[in-house]
Amino acid sequence: MCGRFNVSDSPAVKQLLLRLGIDTHNWPIRISDYHRACSTISIICRLQEETGQDNVGECTVLEDAIWWLLLDYKDQQYKPSRFTSFNSRYDKLNAQGSAAYLPYRQSRCIIPASGFGETEHERINGKKKPIRYTNFSSEQALALGGLYRQWQHPETGHIINSCSIITLPPHPKLHAYQSNASPLILPLEGDWLEQWLDPQVQDVERFAPLLQPQLRQNLTAQIINKPGERKALGDPVLLEADT
Repeated sequence: MCGRFNVSDSPAVKQLLLRLGIDTHNWPIRISDYHRACSTISIICRLQEETGQDNVGECTVLEDAIWWLLLDYKDQQYKPSRFTSFNSRYDKLNAQGSAAYLPYRQSRCIIPASGFGETEHERINGKKKPIRYTNFSSEQALALGGLYRQWQHPETGHIINSCSIITLPPHPKLHAYQSNASPLILPLEGDWLEQWLDPQVQDVERFAPLLQPQLRQNLTAQIINKPGERKALGDPVLLEADT
């Protein structure tokens, strides 16, 4: 599953933000070579705003969010829940009662990224241990499909965002590096991004084709020694987009 990603201040990322109406001067994105679960990251979402005379409109904004969908209120602050929720599995999106069910219909978001990382595990002597770390990158920006929730602090009224990345079954071209799952990468063509962000779109059947593993853009796979150092092991491998 997607447990880390990176985002750079590249022209491709800026182009993605501008396309969605984000002012890159007023809304600086959180840049990092190594965003991990529970980090504060940047998400793109569509929120309601007052437009005057008691009218309410919508605007697309870049917001901070904790990369962990479920939060608990402890010690007068919101903290990640004990229930793992940095990813939301595709097969839970339509399961009533799941943490992802309502956000999938009401509060979808896009996590802009330059690449992501995967860890392959193996059970050794009954224990799950990492055996391979791989970083994936693209010349284009990656629009990772995500969900978000908002939590209001009971004392200050401050709104805190949390989010998750949707994961799909492993794509055959990624299977050699990660046999468990792959992140949902939204297509840049057409109006899929705009539909994904639109909270008025609650007929999620239209998104069913997106939940099938598909490589929509070229990726470069690079095996590394470990996420903290990211030292390349061997040559990078080009994974061409599906035709």
